Amino acid sequence: MSEIAERLAELERLGLGRRLRLISGPQGPNVLLDGKPVLLLCSNNYLGLADHPRVREAAADAAMRWGVGAGASRLVSGTMTIHGRLEERLAAFKGSEACLLFGSGYLANLGVIGALAGRGDTIFSDELNHASIVDGCRLSRAEVVIYHHRDVEHLEWSLHRHASGRDGQARRLIVTDSVFSMDGDVAPLAQLLDAAQAYGARMVVDEAHAVGNLGPDGRGAVAEAGLEGEIDVVVGTLGKALGSYGAYACASAEMVRYLINTARSLIFSTAPPPPAVAGALAALELLRERPHRVQRLRSNARVLRRALAAEGFPVADSEMQIVALIVGEERAAMRLCQEAIERGVFAQAIRPPTVPDGTSRLRLTVMASHTAAELRTAAGVLGELTRKLDLDPAAMAPAHTERRAAPEPAHAELSAHAELSAYAHEPSRAPRTAAPFDLERDGEQPAVALSALAGPSAPFDLERELAPSARAA
Repeated sequence: MSEIAERLAELERLGLGRRLRLISGPQGPNVLLDGKPVLLLCSNNYLGLADHPRVREAAADAAMRWGVGAGASRLVSGTMTIHGRLEERLAAFKGSEACLLFGSGYLANLGVIGALAGRGDTIFSDELNHASIVDGCRLSRAEVVIYHHRDVEHLEWSLHRHASGRDGQARRLIVTDSVFSMDGDVAPLAQLLDAAQAYGARMVVDEAHAVGNLGPDGRGAVAEAGLEGEIDVVVGTLGKALGSYGAYACASAEMVRYLINTARSLIFSTAPPPPAVAGALAALELLRERPHRVQRLRSNARVLRRALAAEGFPVADSEMQIVALIVGEERAAMRLCQEAIERGVFAQAIRPPTVPDGTSRLRLTVMASHTAAELRTAAGVLGELTRKLDLDPAAMAPAHTERRAAPEPAHAELSAHAELSAYAHEPSRAPRTAAPFDLERDGEQPAVALSALAGPSAPFDLERELAPSARAA
């Protein structure tokens, strides 16, 4: 057996094997999955615009006018009039001076983070940030400090600990998702910005899962918090609520000029294809013209959440379109996923390294194009199957909701979870002992074998290589 075959077999043994599922037809609320009709409850096509007639027509017209591909990078001959038009509209939509298109959200985060922090600088990153943020931190070569999820007190502690003994020219950067893709919770953006301003740090916010639901007319969490124009860089995607593919960074005109000159993932990538850009432009126009789609998404989110709560799941009554049902063990999550598919509900099981060990889950996502009856039926199916598999719906709450907010005693040891989280953001440093609220390492220890702590490595998952206990793999 080859090494690759052995690694694949080990992934299967651990319940971490993955395969591609084949969807037939567009990303509507109902699709054919491997030839079987199912309700699609795990797509990020939140507003149902990926298959909207106007979006399709715009993409087709752009292909005829500008061609299928851009043909070059943005700085050579790849920037076309259609790119400039979408950048202008996105800047207006997000309340910023300027905007810059990237090929994908992953490329946008790599480019923005690498441009704003490098060797000798420090990045402060939420422990549950998306894999594109994690990898942007890794590749920047900056020192990375991971603060507890949504924990502003821990962030301020970390900023304070890194305030002394630094070169006056060293840069500091705080980076966070606004809506976290695996749990659907929202970052405390106003408090994070206060901390950034108090400690002289820049701030980057990824709005991938916020646009289309939060804020006035679905403009995102930054707009909802009243912070438009105050965040240094706001990253967003065209591939979720806007139903297309690509990404953008909104910032001041000066910052956008800087990114054009320094963001390597922009400089060395082919420009986004004109049909995708035109499709996103049409979707943005639809969002501005018909904000009732945003209201429909929020309403559907309430419907699903209330129906799940009626089945005994610990789901909050809110308007967030992402719902996590924490199963725990990998195989149990896969069994529930497969049983649901057999009953006509496609809710993907998400396992490590996308989420921390022991928190495998079904990640449910609502679309504006679902009907209330479909969502109530899906909740009933999931409740019935959970009980059939001897799982406790009441135990399926996100673990991080119980996270402490106060620092532990100064000499307490970091858990393996926290050590691996810090190591994952800065792979050049081996795990060492430290106090929980001081992720800056004090004192050397022999390197710990990662395989002994995190198990075999696994490929990136659908959404992110998130798990602090598994990122280092």
